[in-house]
Amino acid sequence: MASNHPVQVIAVTGGKGGIGKTNVSVNLSLALAELGRRVVLLDADLGLANVDVLLGLKPKATLVDVLDGTCELRDVLIDGPGGIRIVPAASGAARMVNLQPQEHAGLIQAFSDIGQNIDVLIVDTAAGISDSVISFVRAAQEVLVVVCDEPTSITDAYALIKLLNRDHGMTRFRVLANMVHTPQEGRSVFAKLTKVTDRFLDVALQYVGAVPYDESVRKAVQKQKAVYEAFPRSKASIAIRGIAQKVDSWPLPANPRGHLEFFVERLVRRTGSDS
Repeated sequence: MASNHPVQVIAVTGGKGGIGKTNVSVNLSLALAELGRRVVLLDADLGLANVDVLLGLKPKATLVDVLDGTCELRDVLIDGPGGIRIVPAASGAARMVNLQPQEHAGLIQAFSDIGQNIDVLIVDTAAGISDSVISFVRAAQEVLVVVCDEPTSITDAYALIKLLNRDHGMTRFRVLANMVHTPQEGRSVFAKLTKVTDRFLDVALQYVGAVPYDESVRKAVQKQKAVYEAFPRSKASIAIRGIAQKVDSWPLPANPRGHLEFFVERLVRRTGSDS
């Protein structure tokens, strides 16, 4: 593979907090690593870091240090379970919550330094529809919207999709139903969301699958481990493994889209070569 291979960038988002988005990000990262991909997981909840907490890791440096110019992005990467690498956010750093657009741009561009050693970047966004969430989602190639079967989750997912569609021209979203009690419930959550998007927006939603509600997830969180690592044969882990196989077949980016993107220079370079 050429050194300028494109990187698959997937933003995991959802509008609402408490829907298990970080769990999806972490376990999907592990499942993709198991398929042989070199995976970096960015904790993009910049002010309320939770990936390192979820995994019991103690980062020495975080994105605050990158923004302050005291270290490079590659210096803050830490090794996580299963061969994944993690870019930790800062915990309780108020200034990270209100970054200026040029600071978001700087962070996104900083990733170009590690582009040689990465196949997939998973971006675990913050809850809500802040500027930082929008910046990171727009800079990704794929948007994975996590929803669960609660009216607020569906409403918030719709609000996020509407904002990205109307203000930023985004038209394609992947949807994952989390914490469902039956496969039918997953499909039904997706149907509820498409019912409103089809009526009011010009977007295409694709259903990626569902992760079942599983007590093993809570047990893993208490152990500060990913469920995929702690309980690899649990229902949640088996579902994530299937979803990772689908994700692994998604097409890679081919052309830049004319706005700030992760690893955009790899797309520009590729258009002139056959790699």
